[in-house]
Amino acid sequence: MEEERTQGRGGPGQWWSQGPPRRLRRRGADGDGREGGADPEPRAARWPWRSTVLLTAFVLVGSNFAAHAQEGERAPLDAFARVLLVLASGLLLWRQRYPVAVVFGTASVAALYLGAGYPYGPVFLTVAVACFAAVVAGHRRAAWTALGLLWAVHLLVAHWLYRWLPPAGDDAASYGQEIVVAGWAVAIVAVAELARIRREQWARERAERAQAARRRADEERLRIARELHDVLAHSLSVINVQSGVGLALLDSDPEQARTALTTIKSASKEALGEVRQVLDSLRTPGDAPRTPAPGLDRLPELVEQAARAGLTVDVSGRPPRLSPHTDLAAFRIVQEALTNVVRHSGSRHARVRLEEGGGTLRLRIDDDGPATGADAGGSGNGLAGMRERAAALGGTIEAGPRPDGGFRVLAVLPTRAGETR
Repeated sequence: MEEERTQGRGGPGQWWSQGPPRRLRRRGADGDGREGGADPEPRAARWPWRSTVLLTAFVLVGSNFAAHAQEGERAPLDAFARVLLVLASGLLLWRQRYPVAVVFGTASVAALYLGAGYPYGPVFLTVAVACFAAVVAGHRRAAWTALGLLWAVHLLVAHWLYRWLPPAGDDAASYGQEIVVAGWAVAIVAVAELARIRREQWARERAERAQAARRRADEERLRIARELHDVLAHSLSVINVQSGVGLALLDSDPEQARTALTTIKSASKEALGEVRQVLDSLRTPGDAPRTPAPGLDRLPELVEQAARAGLTVDVSGRPPRLSPHTDLAAFRIVQEALTNVVRHSGSRHARVRLEEGGGTLRLRIDDDGPATGADAGGSGNGLAGMRERAAALGGTIEAGPRPDGGFRVLAVLPTRAGETR
């Protein structure tokens, strides 16, 4: 399987931030700038115009009602108060792009509004929304610090600075009111933290689904590559040998050349059928295969095909009942081993032995050698494919030269174990 691509790089976060840098948070789970197959434009880059306009209208209208309800207790709303209200609400337009600046900005405007003696009201809702956005974006300390500063300003104004600030003749606030304000701040932080946790869970789930999809795609590519390699390597080896025989005997023994051409036709037809079956699984991934996958019940066909290529194969042992995946893997292992004998061994005789016991199937394929090339025993891809098939079932493959000469492939496959993936 290919290595997972890195998500990107990022330096250490600022003092007010906890969690990954914002640039990395906006990258998708697959590292290409998207988030779990989302739209090409990141969500954080969009401007929340509609919600900001609605919130601004609510703050202005709600503050008018609050002014009427607190008439005589707080300073009346004037032009400066409305500018502050619009400014606090308008800053929320940038809450997804610059959450830290927005949460401190709304807290500062609300503190100025509070110090000017204007009525308590929906202006504090802007701070709540900015705090929520900052916490969800991962800037928890910034949100806590902004709320703490706003509460500190409220304590100073309500219990000390009220003597010099409007409205005139104002009295100190009760400490019961401070408990209400503190509870309001804690509730904002708690709701924001719950939303952040849930959002991180969704992000992890999306990343896990994307990783699982990539893993399934990689496994499917490997499976198809193994199938095509085994089918084509075996058939093309038979075709190569028989074409050489046909060319050599074309003039001296036309009848034997005709037999070689018949073998080539049969092997190519079988290869085309199996390749078509593999490709059909790509075109209709959810459909059942039109023909059953090959298994050890087709071992006589392999022996016959090997005989056409000039290889005599002795088989001992009877194939046990196996699951479809194990049966296919065992068939492909024997097929690849015999193909390697045809291609890379000077021996024209091979032995296949099947043994069942202890919940395992032992496949042993021997030839007497000697090797005819550098790739003694088989190519790297063929042996790697056999090992992958065995490992997918929880089995093992041992392949190498025998002490007395020749080459041996020994596969141990569980007869009842399912695939590990």
